[in-house]
Amino acid sequence: MAMDVSERSINELRECYFRRQQPVPDRLLDALGRDPRQGAQRLARMLWQRRLKIQKENLRLQKMLRFESELLEKGFRFIAGVDEAGMAPLAGPVVAAAVILPPGYTLAGLDDSKKIPDEAKRLRLAIQIKHDAVCWAVGRAEADEIDRINIYQSGLLAMHRAVAGLTTSPDYVLVDARTIPHCACPQRGIIHGDALSASIAAASILAKTTRDNHMNEMDRLYAGYGFASHKGYPTPEHLRVLKERGPLPIHRRTFGPVREALSPSTGQKKLFE
Repeated sequence: MAMDVSERSINELRECYFRRQQPVPDRLLDALGRDPRQGAQRLARMLWQRRLKIQKENLRLQKMLRFESELLEKGFRFIAGVDEAGMAPLAGPVVAAAVILPPGYTLAGLDDSKKIPDEAKRLRLAIQIKHDAVCWAVGRAEADEIDRINIYQSGLLAMHRAVAGLTTSPDYVLVDARTIPHCACPQRGIIHGDALSASIAAASILAKTTRDNHMNEMDRLYAGYGFASHKGYPTPEHLRVLKERGPLPIHRRTFGPVREALSPSTGQKKLFE
């Protein structure tokens, strides 16, 4: 049966179905498309575009469950995704996260954290993931460990600590790009896994937001270094302050710019030591 919308105002319809995002039946879209009012036809196009966007997002999210679905079909129940953040910065820890999501879990906007530039959106997603996950944990390797065993091994160490921190033991682990030494369960490294696997994407968001929060704390502890802005990465501003003020205890002394700032010619070697 056709729907008659001629007696309802465009503002009322827009408020109900676009702003409040109430379910839009096909009959309503058909009625709006036939309505001679330009505002009604414009609203119909907006609602169609939103529907197509949602369908495209749902398809993307379903594709991100491919690896998890294959493992569930093989009988694995608790599948953990693992990723790290903070390999390139000159300061602060490298942080890893491990997440076990419920089977078939989808979350609008879930993606590789590097594809989510909006910090507030990352935080919203992190809060939801923590709420919905079967369990999650983070692990980290500090600057002195990075200097002692190198950044690559430190990333693996942080991942190992994250998996060990899970309150439910995983029976399979999906890892972004590599595998974790001495992992107690089967695992698979997936190139670009943070964009291809929902579990790894969730871990990437938790690792990123956890590390960012820590660097915000370091900004309050070490005022003037700008950690809240650059998070320890080698931006021009960070390099300038590093050269002017010298390294802090949280700087990675084996990294080139920090090592240069520690050289006797800078006169900064004893600062904060």
